[in-house]
Amino acid sequence: MAKLKSNGYDVAVRQWHEHKSRTVVCLHGFTSSSATWEHVAQQLPDYRIIGIDLIGHGETSAPVDAFNYSMEAQVSLLHDVLKQLDVQQFTLLGYSMGGRIALSYALAYPEQVEVLLLESASPGLAHEHERAARKKADDALAARIEQYGVEAFVNEWERVPLFHSQASLPLNVQQAIRNERLSQREIGLANSLRGIGTGVQPSNWHRLDELTMPVILLTGELDEKFCLLAEKMQAFLAESAHIVVPNVGHAIHVENLTQFATIVKEALQLTETKNLII
Repeated sequence: MAKLKSNGYDVAVRQWHEHKSRTVVCLHGFTSSSATWEHVAQQLPDYRIIGIDLIGHGETSAPVDAFNYSMEAQVSLLHDVLKQLDVQQFTLLGYSMGGRIALSYALAYPEQVEVLLLESASPGLAHEHERAARKKADDALAARIEQYGVEAFVNEWERVPLFHSQASLPLNVQQAIRNERLSQREIGLANSLRGIGTGVQPSNWHRLDELTMPVILLTGELDEKFCLLAEKMQAFLAESAHIVVPNVGHAIHVENLTQFATIVKEALQLTETKNLII
């Protein structure tokens, strides 16, 4: 674990296999950290893996101003960190919230992203009324986190239908996920909802056709909402593949680590030979 300074904040970065020539940058989801990629990195020994604790999460700073969590600020911070690491071209992998950031980064800096892998991610909400409703719900949840604390929030979050499939994971894996969630800070989680929730982030549906790099959409079979979103996204993407992983839900890299790592490895090998199957 290393810490860099960016825009006046500490940013925690984990790296694995630093001397490999090809790089994969990994962005975690809400309530998580770069530690979530540890086991994935172990299964990808031929690639330099970089995991970054996003603003408000893990060991990265958690500012009190929600603007610092906005999509614009997140993309700016990520770009600065990658410049400091001298990473110029890379594969970008993002999960859920991290996938939304990865997509926005690829739109802002397409010349840097060789391959974009989006795990259970969306381009945001297309309609204003949807965004308004989601913002109201996220603001209310943020207030509850600040009022009642992280543990009460985690108890509530674990019951969200999106994560029901994780109930079948081994107990030690479930506990590791819970511990990571409990390690977060109230202000970081609350401001993430206020600053980069789908209710406030700009919708990227109308910009998907700008992406010219290969885009690989990964969804779990049990996560019907995001399977449908990926199907809709694929219709707008120039070069893409949608891979549905059986018998898992939202967090594929946790629920079936081996298959997830195999898919990522095969995708990277295919794109190396320019033979991405669409």
